[in-house]
Amino acid sequence: MDPIKDSDLTRDRHSAESREPIRLAGAALGEYRHVCAFFNNPDEEYRVLLPFIKEGLARGEKAFHVVDPKLRDEHLRRLASAGIDAAAAEQNGQLTLRNWHEAYLRDGRFDQDKMLAFIQEVLEQGRQQGFPLTRLAAHAEWTAEDWPGANDFVEYETRLNYILPRYQDIVIYLYDLTKIGAEYVIDIMRTHPMVIIGGILQENPFFIPPDEFLQELRDREARRKVAHA
Repeated sequence: MDPIKDSDLTRDRHSAESREPIRLAGAALGEYRHVCAFFNNPDEEYRVLLPFIKEGLARGEKAFHVVDPKLRDEHLRRLASAGIDAAAAEQNGQLTLRNWHEAYLRDGRFDQDKMLAFIQEVLEQGRQQGFPLTRLAAHAEWTAEDWPGANDFVEYETRLNYILPRYQDIVIYLYDLTKIGAEYVIDIMRTHPMVIIGGILQENPFFIPPDEFLQELRDREARRKVAHA
């Protein structure tokens, strides 16, 4: 029996399996489930991501993926290479695949308040659909492009730390290091309690609690305004 394709397993079994350790990048996730993951190339990324996705689907959990619209077909090809029947999973509601414009950039701009509400909606819908957990994996390299509101993304990531502790779900933001700048990487790292670097998951020593980091962002903005006055 292929657990990825079998939709007839009982919900009780899925619920029990969801209490098993969640493996990601060679380690078990603990209390903190807001993760940033940095990769140098797609092969490195999918070596880490595919076992995590496949494990969740096999346990009857929800998968929600946000990808570059230009790489949607490539993402589906990668899933198929791991034996995941993405079409069947989409049809039965276990997999939801969205591109950047259907998640971050609705109305052609990034609105952090709307995106915070969207993330909560996704996680709540997973529960309402009967899934024990949602595993959300989202690419965010669009932030290196000139989209309206993109400068608010670091603040958005910080504010997620007020919301995600209410949930057991896993939220991973994925970054291609060849497409984003070093200064931005540092800021993003400081908004996540867990980080994947070099294919290894670890508790992030650079994480700053949201109250503290939001104050730093406000101070930066005040200095910027003074400098440009």
